[in-house]
Amino acid sequence: MVTKNKGVSYADAGVDIEAGDRAVELFAPIAKKATRPEVRGGLGGFAGLFALGEYRKPLLAASSDGVGTKLAVARAMDKHDTIGLDLVAMVVDDLVVCGAEPLFLQDYIAIGKVVPEHVASIVSGIAEGCQQAGCALLGGETAEHPGVMDPDEYDVSATGVGVVEEDEVLGPDRVRDGDIVIAMGSSGLHSNGYSLARRVLLETAGLGVNEHIDDFGRTLGEELLEPTKIYALDCLALTGEVEVRTFCHVTGGGLAANLSRVMPDGLTAELSRGTWSPAPVFRTIAEIGQVPRDEMERTFNMGVGMVAIVAPEDRDRAMAILTARHIECWELGTVRASAEQESGAVLVDEHPRF
Repeated sequence: MVTKNKGVSYADAGVDIEAGDRAVELFAPIAKKATRPEVRGGLGGFAGLFALGEYRKPLLAASSDGVGTKLAVARAMDKHDTIGLDLVAMVVDDLVVCGAEPLFLQDYIAIGKVVPEHVASIVSGIAEGCQQAGCALLGGETAEHPGVMDPDEYDVSATGVGVVEEDEVLGPDRVRDGDIVIAMGSSGLHSNGYSLARRVLLETAGLGVNEHIDDFGRTLGEELLEPTKIYALDCLALTGEVEVRTFCHVTGGGLAANLSRVMPDGLTAELSRGTWSPAPVFRTIAEIGQVPRDEMERTFNMGVGMVAIVAPEDRDRAMAILTARHIECWELGTVRASAEQESGAVLVDEHPRF
């Protein structure tokens, strides 16, 4: 026999609508700052509106990504204001590889239990990242998932849209023998390889996120939560001044594998490890975990977050532009002819002090 009661509410099932509304109240003023003149309407609609503007033959570029298990470090630190920067970086820095200008981004936050201040902190980071990338935060969704996720568990993802003129698309077809490969330094691990990093540093070594590490000059948690560098506007500035053949965003898979994706048949990028020293965090992971070099290089960016391939005559000008924009950069290697139908990127030499 079924016993009648007052009825079950959505809150009884674990979804707090009032908390969600409160979160929107907290982050709305911040999100509104991440805008562009082309945005039509405001936050709160069922869809975001964006005026494309005047282009000759525009192509829309789209990219989706997340932050991965770096979220576990944010939860351990109870610090959520930088994860949004990571999310934006992973999306917009993929868009700019083909020369596309990021226009807008939409986020998705799945969370076990809405704590308004936590959600507002996440969105504030996303909004700041959009401002750094010059794109608008056009909308998003926060979904409470009781019974599916633990109360303090959450995940984030986003989709970004950009635009590039059809005759200005960057890519493998532009790369030439003798082109120069320029590296742009990363701010650390960025948002890849955290499953391995956490396994080595937190489990194998038994280090705590609040433990100060002399080699890092800060706590382990602070090192691991260092936001991913957003290169979008720096890359676009480069395309406006020099002959850029293509970019390469160094994410999961490492430097050589990602650069191989933008190399045409018959050409190989020869990259010298001797041109830079990876940051101490990479050396620490390798030593504590006894991780082989090839495993390190196919898991982490090893200190190179973005790569530009430019015409030889533009090498000095390109590096001067990046340096003026406070981007650490150096000549990483050269594009060379290879056997027919073979292409890719190879690392040679050894890292100094690694």
